[in-house]
Parts: sequence; structure tokens; C-alpha cells
Amino acid sequence: MISVQPASIDRSALAAIRAERVDWRFKGLPSEVGGATLAEVAERRLDLFEDGFLGPIVTLDAGALEHNLVTMADWCARHGVALAPHGKTTMAPQLFARQLDHGAWAITAANASQLRVYRAFRVSRVLLANQLLDPAALRWLAGQLDADPGFAFSCWVDSTRGVALMDAALRAAGARRPVDVLVELGAPGGRTGARDLATALAVADAVAASPTLRLAGVAGYEGALAHDASPAALSTVDAYLADLRALVERLAEAGRFDGLDQVVVTAGGSAYFDQVAAALTRPWPTGLPVLPVLRSGAYLTHDDGFYRGISPFHRASALPGGTPFRSALRAWAQVTSRPQDDLALLTLGKRDASFDEGLPEPQLLRSGGRTTPLADARVSALNDQHAFLALGPAARHVQVGDWVGLGLSHPCTVFDKWPVLPVVDGSTVVDLVRTYF
Repeated sequence: MISVQPASIDRSALAAIRAERVDWRFKGLPSEVGGATLAEVAERRLDLFEDGFLGPIVTLDAGALEHNLVTMADWCARHGVALAPHGKTTMAPQLFARQLDHGAWAITAANASQLRVYRAFRVSRVLLANQLLDPAALRWLAGQLDADPGFAFSCWVDSTRGVALMDAALRAAGARRPVDVLVELGAPGGRTGARDLATALAVADAVAASPTLRLAGVAGYEGALAHDASPAALSTVDAYLADLRALVERLAEAGRFDGLDQVVVTAGGSAYFDQVAAALTRPWPTGLPVLPVLRSGAYLTHDDGFYRGISPFHRASALPGGTPFRSALRAWAQVTSRPQDDLALLTLGKRDASFDEGLPEPQLLRSGGRTTPLADARVSALNDQHAFLALGPAARHVQVGDWVGLGLSHPCTVFDKWPVLPVVDGSTVVDLVRTYF
């Protein structure tokens, strides 16, 4: 019987996060709150600009977070797909909990270290969207599975050698529960994954011959094959998803899923999840209990760059009705130098903000206690700790001491720079989110 019951997380472990005391490790927080717990700081409802926060600082918008959580949960429910959001985006168990509260079926990880964080908070169902071959990691995993019958776990396999290495390590560890694995299908030019159906079928045969592994479904990732919303890119994604379906059907014909209550078929980053849902929810052969699972992670905060430009909600032809996701990320940095008329320098750099999928976008100017839109300015370059703000004629009023609010692109490379992020309602800090990278 197919189960879409949301995974769970240890609420007492979450409460312990808020009991952690603030000290010098947490950049950006006011010196005056040193020694207070994260919960106590949140309860003070401090003002981001008036109560001693140090720039640069990156914040999360409370309203945008809730909006995105509701929007994605509603969309998945309407389209008949489960959601296992990729936790690598935030590595923030407090945010995992909110995703689970909105119905997430699992949380996705990328490596064993991330998995160890998840299990410290007793996340009950995890997809590891990668191969897991390290004997030390497999020995630890076997212990987790044996000790907790309620822990559900799956990882990817894409080679017969990988299957053999997993089997040998699990045998050596004395694993009592078989590890669920999904055969991963890739494509030429993509990331991991078997490059053709014949190889993928051989991998499934190897899994069937192993007493320490159980074939639980098929996995893939379309996001490595396309990087924009052009017709050619969308066509590439559709062709790949057709191959993914073909692999599921071939494995079913070979009896590889016989006896399973559900067959997990998963793909879907944050760029093409509409196409993934359409492909994976079309009718399957009678009696094949497919559970289609998306792994989108960046939807939670969205962004002001890469995902804003490529999100399905931004492509009116695919999902009409505007752009329902809202960017929840904003950086604030002070102007500390105006060495020339068309240039300002901000206290923000590569150690603070993402730059791999687009530079920060100047949006707001705070001067004299007032916040107004900032136009005709752009970040032209980032150093380690400086942003070069190019000023057009309409932005020449920017002066030393002002603060600039910037939108950020690609949230996956923002969170790792911040052990604590304030959650704000306007300029009031209403919560603090702890990350674990």
C-alpha cells in the first residue's frame, strides 16, 4: 500500500537548538545578546537596524517562507506527487520541521555527513540522492537501521561495482536490515547515473543478487542536463524523463518490483519540477504501485536570480498565473567607501553571499532611518569581503554610512556561510534559524 505519510523529526532535539547560547561564533548578532539563548533573543523582538546587529547580515523573510511552504505543498497535493525536499539547501533542522509540518514525505541528503545531521534530529525518512560506498558510512548506517525500525532510508546505485562494494561493506558490518536502493539513470553530459537502459538493468540485476540490498525504485536528476527555460532545454528534460519511465517499466516487466507495496520513482530539482510531475503521474502499468517523488529544495526561499528566471512558475506557458514563490533571502551591507562618483564599496563579499549563479542584486537603500527602493545600481564584482556597487546617474545619492539591501541568487550557496540567520517580519527579528554545515 502506497504511503504518503509525512516523515517525522525529534521535536525535543529541535527545542535544544533554541536553548543554545549566543556567543562570538554567530556572526552578525548583537554583542549585547551574548549569553542569551536563541529562544530568548527571538523573544526580544529586536530591530534589525536599531538593536546592534552587525553587517553584513543575511536574513530570512518570515512571510515569504510561509508563503513558499504553503504554495509548494498545495501544488504537490494537486498534482499527486510526494515531496522530499533537498535539505542540503539549508541544513537547518528547524526549516526541515516546517517542511514536514507542510506534508513533506521525506528529507533528501547528498552525503553521509548530512545524513548524520539528519539522524541527530531523528528525521525518520531520508533519501540520499547519491551513491553511498564508504565502508565507514555504511557501517554507521547499518547501525542506525538496526537500532531504529522506524527509520526508512534509500540511496542511489549506478554501477555493478558500486553494488558489490556496498554489499561487501554491509556484510562486513553484520547488517541485519537490507538497505533500500534506487537504480539511478543518468544521461550523456549529466552527473551520476547509468548512461543507458542496459547498464541500469544490469545494476538492478546485481542488486537482486545481493542479500544486503533491496531494490526500491528508480531515481534521476534532470537539472544537470539543462540550465535555462529555452524550448531546447525543456525538450531535453522531457526526453530524459521518457527514458526514466522506460526504465521503470522494463524493471517491472522483469519482476524486479514484485512484492513491493510501493515503487519510489524520483526526480525533480527546483527548475523543472512541473515537467517531472507531468511525466511521473501519467498512468503506469496496471498493478505497478508507483510513488512519484519530487526532491525540490530551493523553493523554500526561492531567490532573486537563477531560480527566479527558471522556475516553472515564472514560465507562463507552463504554469500561468505569475510567480507564486517569493524570495525569502536578503543581505544587508553598509556603504563604507565612495572612492569615485560611479562606485561604492559595500561590506559584503564571497564569504557572505552566493556568487556562483549570479551576483547579488541591489534592491533597497536605507538612509537616515528610511528604506526606499534603489534603482540604477548593480554589483559588478565581489571580493572576499567587498562588493563593488556600480552607480548609475539615478543612484549617485548613495553615500557612506547608508545600508543596501540585496537580493541573492542560488540559496544553496548562501546558507553555508551563516551559522545563524535572523528571521524577520519587516525589520523585527521574530526567530533565529541555526544551520549545521
